[in-house]
Amino acid sequence: MNVLVTEYNVNWKQKFNEESRKIKDIFGNELIDIYHIGSTSVPGLKAKPVIDIMPVAKDIKKIDSFNEQMTDQGYECMGEFGMKGRRYFRKGGNNRTHQVHVFQEDNKEDITRHLAVRNYLRTHSDVANVYGDLKESLSKRFPRDIEAYMNGKDAFVKELERNALNWYYTISKP
Repeated sequence: MNVLVTEYNVNWKQKFNEESRKIKDIFGNELIDIYHIGSTSVPGLKAKPVIDIMPVAKDIKKIDSFNEQMTDQGYECMGEFGMKGRRYFRKGGNNRTHQVHVFQEDNKEDITRHLAVRNYLRTHSDVANVYGDLKESLSKRFPRDIEAYMNGKDAFVKELERNALNWYYTISKP
């Protein structure tokens, strides 16, 4: 997969809204909520132009029954794809446009982690800028090596998640 990091694009929010409507139509009453996550959900953050979507479902096992409808919308159905309790769908092949990460509503750990990181980056522009610059640098070093790109940002992302969760639990206390 090619690695391209671009400046923030104001159209990413609209792309999320358009795709989330399609997903809501497919998952119907099984859907609790749907969130825009990942770097494209953070205004001003440099990112790969891939819209990350996190639907929250009542029963994760029932999501498998929608695979054919997701395929009809251009998605590859990847199952858990290395993360227990998730259903992962991707669209666009090597020029990926969307990724869908479905979690069951009681999977508070993964849901909270994604939302905490998103909200932390939205409120800590200094960290978002450092993260964006790191991703841009890595994408220039490894334009055709997604594994090297991911490995290059791994330590930063782990620290970001720790800080974001600490921040989240601090501000969430009554």
